[in-house]
Amino acid sequence: MDRAPDPGTMEIAPLKLPLLALAAALAAGPAPAASVSPEADACKASGLLALKQKIPNVKDVTIDLDSAKIIDADTAIEGVPVRTVVVGDAYVEQGAKEKPRTLVCLIGDKGKVLMTLFSAK
Repeated sequence: MDRAPDPGTMEIAPLKLPLLALAAALAAGPAPAASVSPEADACKASGLLALKQKIPNVKDVTIDLDSAKIIDADTAIEGVPVRTVVVGDAYVEQGAKEKPRTLVCLIGDKGKVLMTLFSAK
């Protein structure tokens, strides 16, 4: 049964891209500033690719590392292992404006991003 999406929530479908493919895709763009969080970098990369597919005018995603919580997990969803959860503030740059969002990102085995969700604040 399909239901209408919550207009304040934007869920990005799971990506089937390994992190190496994400890194290669981002390597074509300008060099980002060094981050202290490979987990946040992986979430940003997958989220940015997925957002650009749905909303072509998205230019960048910035994750506020001061607000981000990187949580180690040892759980599974329908048999798929979840190893890390990233929750924090993110800013989606569209044109000349940035929209504040809350980021929720699930990472599985070998650093594979399973889901990235940007929710309206």
